[in-house]
Amino acid sequence: MQDLEIYIRDLAEGAVSGWLESHLDNLRLDDSQVSSVLKGDATFEGQRLKISLYPGAFGKRFTCLVIEGENLPWNTDLECARSAWRAMDTEIRCSPGDWKEGEPVEDEKWWRLDHRGEQQVVWN
Repeated sequence: MQDLEIYIRDLAEGAVSGWLESHLDNLRLDDSQVSSVLKGDATFEGQRLKISLYPGAFGKRFTCLVIEGENLPWNTDLECARSAWRAMDTEIRCSPGDWKEGEPVEDEKWWRLDHRGEQQVVWN
């Protein structure tokens, strides 16, 4: 199982489903209000995907989006973040790649995509 994980700043109602509709089939995700954890699903190339939204990540302004499945529409978190940024026009962040759950993140750089372009930054 693979996963993609991005962080969306100031998520607008319906923004995730509006974006994913053009990339996935059979999308079932009601993100008209994201005040608590939301779960949904979809298919991509005939394979089922699990979709989860976790509001309140990193200081409350970000919502974490996780897409899990055997076959995903993007190869990396950064590719996913680029697509999300083009569709939502709000700041998107993602890990640069090899971080694993449980590893320290004190000085880790994250990709930040916004109107200034793509930059690696410390989260704070």
